[in-house]
Amino acid sequence: MNLLLASSSPRRKMLLEGLGFDLKIVAPKIDEAPLPNENPHDLVLRLAKQKAEAVSGNYDLIVLAADTVVVCAGQLLGKPKDKSEAKLFLQKLSNTCHKVLTGYALLKGHQHISHVVTTQVWFRNLKEIEIEAYIATKEPYDKAGGYAIQGAAAAFIDRIDGSFTNVIGLPIKEVLESLQQISHG
Repeated sequence: MNLLLASSSPRRKMLLEGLGFDLKIVAPKIDEAPLPNENPHDLVLRLAKQKAEAVSGNYDLIVLAADTVVVCAGQLLGKPKDKSEAKLFLQKLSNTCHKVLTGYALLKGHQHISHVVTTQVWFRNLKEIEIEAYIATKEPYDKAGGYAIQGAAAAFIDRIDGSFTNVIGLPIKEVLESLQQISHG
């Protein structure tokens, strides 16, 4: 199946190509800043829809867009800007449970499906030396929350409740179910 992926995420590309999708990739240019008093659920849903709509006009393909955020103790943890922010994020996540929310949107002509999937992730207590070593791998950058569950940070996880691929950046099971609906709709 051909899809237009409205994302520059190499992780989303990897997940979808691993399932045999033939992708056309167009990175949408939208303002991803939260609106005043916007909750994380509404934020990821709005951004996924805006990304899909931003690229849908020029192609005759099903469009898939997504946005992922990490929420810890009520605070949004985006992509760390630098080493000190990456360290701060990992310290906040240490010995806590946080939520990973991914909003996704599918567009096919006038059909539209969008959902938000939430996964809970429990980090074990991290030692300072582990945090420093992880940051030195450069893996925390360009990832919501400053970690990659599919990479070296897998060692930090006590358990998860929900979709593993959601934490990577795309809830595959749910997206496939929605693709089935929109393909036959």
